[in-house]
Amino acid sequence: AQLMESAGGLVQPGGSLRLSCTAPRFAFSSFGMSWVRQAPGKGVGSVSGSYSDCSNKYYEDSVKGRFTISRDNAKNTLYLHINSLNPEDTAVYYCAAGPGGVGYVGGPFGYWGQGTRVTVSS
Repeated sequence: AQLMESAGGLVQPGGSLRLSCTAPRFAFSSFGMSWVRQAPGKGVGSVSGSYSDCSNKYYEDSVKGRFTISRDNAKNTLYLHINSLNPEDTAVYYCAAGPGGVGYVGGPFGYWGQGTRVTVSS
């Protein structure tokens, strides 16, 4: 796999979590990178994206102010910091990229990680 997410887990409502996505054999700095999620029984939706140089970042309305995307191009790693988790954030989270280049963050995507499950529950 070219993109590999860290483990998610079970988090209490109001809690925080940091997801990471490593891409050791991927031309990471040549791509905009995104986080996409699929909630139970729902379709896939992009929640956040970052241009390759971090000059532009995108957040879906429901996560603005709670999610922060960042990336370390030297480490080929993408991060998603999630605060104030609520049950509606329960989903499988994927990092995704391409086929476009440095400013491509909207999807559809050509490269996907395997996904990591985040469950928000008390």
